[in-house]
Amino acid sequence: MVVRESFDNNLQELQGKMSMMAKLSITAMEKAFEALKKQDVEIALKVIDEDTVIDNLDTEINQFVIWLMVKEQPVARDLRRIIGALKITSEIERIADFAVNIAKSTIKIGQTHSLVKITNLDQMKDLSITMLEKALQSFIEENMVLAKEVGDLDDKVDKYSGETYKAITKYLKEHPEETDQLVQLLFINRYLERTADHITNIAESAAYLIKGRIYDFNS
Repeated sequence: MVVRESFDNNLQELQGKMSMMAKLSITAMEKAFEALKKQDVEIALKVIDEDTVIDNLDTEINQFVIWLMVKEQPVARDLRRIIGALKITSEIERIADFAVNIAKSTIKIGQTHSLVKITNLDQMKDLSITMLEKALQSFIEENMVLAKEVGDLDDKVDKYSGETYKAITKYLKEHPEETDQLVQLLFINRYLERTADHITNIAESAAYLIKGRIYDFNS
């Protein structure tokens, strides 16, 4: 009984580290968008610099998982949870990288008349954050309903992404002088679409933990 309690405490610690990593990634995404909308290079640079904290936490979680597997030698459901946690932190790290990419695009756009208003990028960002919160909660609470909701929200992000692509390319034909900024906005559109895909992968890991079989919410 004492051994199980110790293991459960270690799982709680692992999930706490995952939650912290997700919160840091959400903050990075929010800051990246603040920089984009304000065209604030200083904020964009902070996003890039602070990514080191997320990378370090990712390494810390990886080491913790290895220690936990060696120490506890988990099997069955416990093993699925630990391996799922490892996969999820890898996805979160990629999401943070996309926030960095958005910050870099913001720096490339520089100080010019912003064209963000012709896009759905802000809505895509908000949906992605909601998705990440739901996906992590679904894993921690073993909530299949939340996992499926993430898949549904991914469809909305894809729809916004398609609309944004059409809006940007249409505007580009009419205003070729804005090519540099519009190309960066196309990149950001892609970064957000991929962010949603990685979050959907997290939901799939949660579904695998809950049901013990592989789901494809991207299909």
